[in-house]
Amino acid sequence: MAFDVSAEAYARFMGRYADPLAPQFADLAGVRSGQRALDVGCGPGALTVVLVERLGVEGVAAIDPSPPFVAALRERLPGVDVQQGTAERLPHDDDSFDVTLAQLVVQFMSDPVAGLREMARVTRPGGVVGACVWDHGSGRGPLSPFWNVVHELRPDAHGEAGGAGVQAGHLAELAADAGVRDVEPEELTVRVPYRDFDDWWTPYTTGVGPAGDWVAGLDPGEREQVRAACAAHLPDGPFEISATAWAVTGRA
Repeated sequence: MAFDVSAEAYARFMGRYADPLAPQFADLAGVRSGQRALDVGCGPGALTVVLVERLGVEGVAAIDPSPPFVAALRERLPGVDVQQGTAERLPHDDDSFDVTLAQLVVQFMSDPVAGLREMARVTRPGGVVGACVWDHGSGRGPLSPFWNVVHELRPDAHGEAGGAGVQAGHLAELAADAGVRDVEPEELTVRVPYRDFDDWWTPYTTGVGPAGDWVAGLDPGEREQVRAACAAHLPDGPFEISATAWAVTGRA
């Protein structure tokens, strides 16, 4: 998976959706002063920043498998405990946090149930375990306009509709299978503005995530064909993309 990229590349591609999503997700989880929170799969820190604003640097820890993201977040938020590692093997003691959250990462876990189970392990009894993923399953994710065009051109393209938790109800099933109690599903929606088509298209060429992997694998002629097809489906001037995420919260 192509997340060994710069924080700046991620920010231009998915960060513009993750940033406005993070406050909604923190609200849903009931993050409030005095708590200690862990951001699992923190990336460059969209959710971590919100947690620090609410809890202070000493109240927040974060972890991500991507070395560039870890380095960028350590520089961005000095004093926050940022470690490199995976959800499936969290380097934290049992019952260490009041809130443990995973924003836009469950679908990339090698074992989502194990990752969510680890999140519950490091959360105190009765504390909040939460996760959210884009609704790629029914075409309401931020990348849906891109994958819709790709599948018209290449019906066999893998896309992201098969990822863990991206279908209706699946994220809640995963959380319950991991032993999270009292799981409550919700939907969160953001709207992201673009100046023009190039503002939308260019981030797809920077190699971020499955879409970036797919574009990087095209030869120049194929890439231009996809670009032209996408341009035919989107406005030239300013426009917005709406993106909805499945979210769940429950108790450890």
